[in-house]
Amino acid sequence: MIKEVILEHIKVSNTLLNQLDDIEKICIMSYETIKSGNKILICGNGGSASDASHIVAEFVGKFEKARKPLPAISLSENISSITSIGNDFSFDEIFSKQIQAIGLKDDLLIAISTSGNSKNIINAIKASKDIGMRCFALSGNDGGKMSSLTKNIIKVDSKKTARIQEMHILIGHIICSFIEEKI
Repeated sequence: MIKEVILEHIKVSNTLLNQLDDIEKICIMSYETIKSGNKILICGNGGSASDASHIVAEFVGKFEKARKPLPAISLSENISSITSIGNDFSFDEIFSKQIQAIGLKDDLLIAISTSGNSKNIINAIKASKDIGMRCFALSGNDGGKMSSLTKNIIKVDSKKTARIQEMHILIGHIICSFIEEKI
């Protein structure tokens, strides 16, 4: 079983080679956002919430090189905002309300949903568009409903949540490395 999981990981990783242009595009968008003085907002649910926080930590702290902190926020972190919005409005609005509060035109939203169908992620994408933010989505399989909301999407070619999340972290690390090379 262990060998099978590792081989499956390698197989799914290899499919990312077919999306090098899209991966480069999210790297460039991320770099341009930072370079222009804007910020990156990232959101996800469950394991993808942890992935959002992980990627933000690499931006704000460091990835491989000591450098100035980069402006990035995980919308999955503020438990008081999340629970108050969820309680007073709806769980479907936990990210969109935060985007309305702190998102600015030309900021970048990286929306993560392994299924591409999470209602609160869909609403986050819509809210970012209303403000004039740029948006890039990370998903799996066919991209779900997110595919119809943004042309900027990387769909990991797998139906297994674990493999999709592993690729999302890999893409996040590639973005961090790209930015650190450019700064």
